[in-house]
Amino acid sequence: MHISEGVLSGPVLAGGAVISAAGLALGLKNIDYDKLPRVALLSAVFFVASLIHLPVGPSSVHLVLNGLVGLILGWAAFPALFVGLVLQAVLFQFGGLTVLGVNTATMALPAVLGYYLFAPLLRRGGKTAPVVAAFAAGFCAILFSALLTGASLYLSGEAFLGAAWAIVAANLPGMILEGLITAVAVMFLRKVKPELLGMRPYVE
Repeated sequence: MHISEGVLSGPVLAGGAVISAAGLALGLKNIDYDKLPRVALLSAVFFVASLIHLPVGPSSVHLVLNGLVGLILGWAAFPALFVGLVLQAVLFQFGGLTVLGVNTATMALPAVLGYYLFAPLLRRGGKTAPVVAAFAAGFCAILFSALLTGASLYLSGEAFLGAAWAIVAANLPGMILEGLITAVAVMFLRKVKPELLGMRPYVE
């Protein structure tokens, strides 16, 4: 869901940069020495998952896994996703440096929102609640990212309205896929490393 350079207007680029700077400041404040390897690992997961792209107008569709990143990291999702986006822009020219703020905001804000909306349900335990919370986090993270990407395009010019809706529609299968992958990943982590999710050890 990277937006390419040369598409967005100056005010949208500036707004994205301000939001991302604030998110990065809050994220870095929430990273201590023990959490750093976790952030680095999830940044690498995002980087690898996002390498397969299908172009959709001025944007693209691919795995993001920001819902999973948000559930585990909270505000630290901002620096984790930012590092992955920087590497993608520098190494593979995905997105670009001038749109880095907007691309970070459109992926990290839904991750943090998913943390606040679904992490409490995830930690409630039981058999059904964690699965529902994980699927919803993965699904909604992509939905909100697509809507924010579309809004960024629309705010840059009404001519992008068709492309904005196309991006949302093209990501519908991805929302379901991300929800399923996030649910499977959370169920696995619940059994082998529940502390990553802030959960108690799983007992059958």
